[in-house]
Amino acid sequence: MFTGLVEAVGQVEDLTLGKQSAVLTVQTGFSDPSLPLGASIAVNGACLTVVKKTKRSFTVDVSPETLQRTSLQNLRTGTLVNLERSMRLKDRLGGHIVTGHIDGVGIVHSIDKQGDFTFFSVQLKPQLASLLVAKGSVAVDGISLTVNACNRRDFSVAVIPFTLQHTNLRARRVGDKVNLETDLIGKYVYKFMKQPD
Repeated sequence: MFTGLVEAVGQVEDLTLGKQSAVLTVQTGFSDPSLPLGASIAVNGACLTVVKKTKRSFTVDVSPETLQRTSLQNLRTGTLVNLERSMRLKDRLGGHIVTGHIDGVGIVHSIDKQGDFTFFSVQLKPQLASLLVAKGSVAVDGISLTVNACNRRDFSVAVIPFTLQHTNLRARRVGDKVNLETDLIGKYVYKFMKQPD
């Protein structure tokens, strides 16, 4: 379980793609004790398990399901990735409840700076769009954000300067793919309402 508050931005050191899975190594400033073997870590919002580590990096296995459902297969050496360690029960929930289970991939459609804020518009499939509501929560590459507006084709978020500077959004360009996780509570409500009597 995560909060959507990015703790650090790492850099892809290596991505080895297999036939259906992958092995990903990320350079990070997390100290050894804070990221033990077997720990859960969100990489661009996808919950992964640390299987190897050094003082400056960690390695995770990427399953076929995760590889297919996320944008992780598009990572390249040097790409910036958002990192968040799993939440502890005593932590404050500063963002929203984020599971690290990606619902799908969106595409950055536009980036528009207006004053101090940067507005991102993201295209997505109608199935995902139906799970978004204006002023609701969405995780974009693991970042907890508020939906400004949404329709069946896209949604927009306003990013404050701090978030832009301290996440991989600072390197995002139009056409980039981003991982999307819709609000967990909203998904349950949607499923309940769609079920026949």
